[in-house]
Amino acid sequence: MITSDQFNDYILLDAGDKEKLESWKGIILRRPDPMAIWPKTRPELWEKADAEYHRSSSGGGRWEFHHSLPESWNVSYRDLLFKVSPTGFKHTGLFPEQCANWDLIHRMVSKRKDAKVLNLFAYTGAATMVASKAGAVEVVHVDASKGINEWAKENMRLSHLEDHTIRYIVDDSLKFTAREIRRGHKYDGIIMDPPSYGRGPDNELFRFEDKINPLIENCLELLSDDPLFFIINTYTTGYSPTVMYNTLKSHVTLKGLKGTVESDEIGIPVSDSEYVLPCGQTTRWYR
Repeated sequence: MITSDQFNDYILLDAGDKEKLESWKGIILRRPDPMAIWPKTRPELWEKADAEYHRSSSGGGRWEFHHSLPESWNVSYRDLLFKVSPTGFKHTGLFPEQCANWDLIHRMVSKRKDAKVLNLFAYTGAATMVASKAGAVEVVHVDASKGINEWAKENMRLSHLEDHTIRYIVDDSLKFTAREIRRGHKYDGIIMDPPSYGRGPDNELFRFEDKINPLIENCLELLSDDPLFFIINTYTTGYSPTVMYNTLKSHVTLKGLKGTVESDEIGIPVSDSEYVLPCGQTTRWYR
């Protein structure tokens, strides 16, 4: 399993009984997590939660606030700042397990002074900001949600990257990559975080099992002649790291790319214990 300990403002205090207890710069949130099926190990901590999310039997859910909290606050990773906020869908605007990939992106982009990076399904842009801060001359940030792109712009301003070249695009990722191929554009690094199921801005249907291979093909076509990395994050159940390794390895081999292909779970260590909470998986090719 791939983990990282570089995200000092985030601590996973405990996990168990299908929940997780997290400290986000001292604010403690209690959220559902279907992977944590083992018993809680530190039950005395759970009553300290400032807010907890309750799922609804009809879908969605709501936050219960035990203490007055700001609508949003900021957490830091390296020398970047990100806005977090409890949303109606239980998320906070940041996936801390992705710190393991941010470390790789930072290391790869730092090698190349003229790197161009594409971030697909880019959400609030943590990977975008990492790549830009590491020295990418241009980052193209693509997400289907206009509101999420606005959140990403807030993260850009918080991290003082306004003078960096970051393009924010509201589009369907498969359509966008096809157009980029026709335009002849190339990227040295590509990150994507495709959902299990989703809709584009014009109601385009995305099903992981139907679209993942065409999307990988498009992305490999967009890589430059001397690329640095290609990262695929997945949270879709039923597709193991072995399946994703085989999928990316076959495409990379057909393309003739040399380098490392790896696929593994990513996870967050539970504080003061030997446990790690699995949080999806990542499949990566890099030089």
